[in-house]
Amino acid sequence: MESEIAYARSGGVAIAYRVLGDGDVDLVYVPDYMSNLVFAMRYPRWRRFYESLAERFRLILFDKRGTGLSDHGGQFATLETRMEDMHAVLDAAGSARTAVLASHEGCGMAALYAASYPERTTALVLFHPNVKGEAHSDPARVMAELADLRERWGTRELADEILRESCPTLLRSDEDRAWFADHLRVGASPAVAYSLNRAFFEVDLSGVLPAVRVPTLVLYRAPEQATAHEIASLLPNAQCVQVSGDDYLEIHLSPEVADEVSRFVAGEPAPDVPDTVLATVMFTDIVGSTETATALGDAAWRDLLAHHHVAVRRALTRFRGQERDTAGDGFFATFDGPARAIRCAQAIVAAMEPLGLQVRIGIHIGECELHEEKVTGRAVIAGARIAAMAGPGEVLVSGTVRDLVSGSGLEFTEHGQHELKGLPGTWSIHEAR
Repeated sequence: MESEIAYARSGGVAIAYRVLGDGDVDLVYVPDYMSNLVFAMRYPRWRRFYESLAERFRLILFDKRGTGLSDHGGQFATLETRMEDMHAVLDAAGSARTAVLASHEGCGMAALYAASYPERTTALVLFHPNVKGEAHSDPARVMAELADLRERWGTRELADEILRESCPTLLRSDEDRAWFADHLRVGASPAVAYSLNRAFFEVDLSGVLPAVRVPTLVLYRAPEQATAHEIASLLPNAQCVQVSGDDYLEIHLSPEVADEVSRFVAGEPAPDVPDTVLATVMFTDIVGSTETATALGDAAWRDLLAHHHVAVRRALTRFRGQERDTAGDGFFATFDGPARAIRCAQAIVAAMEPLGLQVRIGIHIGECELHEEKVTGRAVIAGARIAAMAGPGEVLVSGTVRDLVSGSGLEFTEHGQHELKGLPGTWSIHEAR
């Protein structure tokens, strides 16, 4: 069962993909960390896994940006950029509605895609997903381990250590050990491996999972039972199924995965497009607008305000933001990714300088309700409250936003823990620099 390697264009980056099988239902597999579409098909374990899925589905495989046969595209890609890459692959493969299967590190991007594009996702299957990376509990240890990983990436010694800790089944065979070491080498460079692992350790999906409304199946092996059920409890429409084996890595070692995925997808009717969606919200407001309007007079203020609106809308267009509301001197916009919202906010702040204006901006990501093209809900309220806290020229974001843009190159300073009026709990706020 072979197919040609093709390339989907995501911006200026080429993403390698191939399609196996001709089933009536499309299934895309989001790989763990790295992959290589040619090399994997030459390894009997992966080939059998892909073929078992292709017997039941029209299977779409791809190498994530920076891995395998795909372009790198400059600096390491954030979750939202990799999500857009998968979007481009599905478009190129002619898949309008797709079941999504992901494992380990790929689960974060798959969950983000399902929450952001529920109208295109028929079902979601996650194998050994993770909610919060270890960097949140022990950052010093994680950074030391990442530095060691980058230094020794590609060595047989490191490959054997990974298998010893996470997949002892493959450690028993010299052939499997050799293949795994080569799999790491052809899958990712040391820099990409470092960036992928760092993003995985820093991400926090606790704010994303409740927004996944499509039917979801969490697959796990016995040692991961507690984690799997904890994650399923955060998903509104999820169930758990245990599969064979005790290893943490390598989904292909459980031969019944294809059957479980097939049963789950076939047993769920195609979901209606829900009235909630995961979105990044951004609020902007001119600082000192009343005083400025009084000093300038009505005519001059209207002219300045018009220039302000043009600059904001230009930035929204550039970063694919959607204007939702304009009230006086402020904008409410939504984005399908938090990194793009932050860069848009920074562009708006810079565009105000020639006009002699300063703005305050707040950004949050969360589940939003859709009512006749209007976006409402607690996430919207949180975004507005965060914006109100910002000072002149500041872009403040929630902790959820900061965690989801790991690897983007954006830097933040702590703005403390705050209570947001009308919302429960204490919120971690950060300033984007």
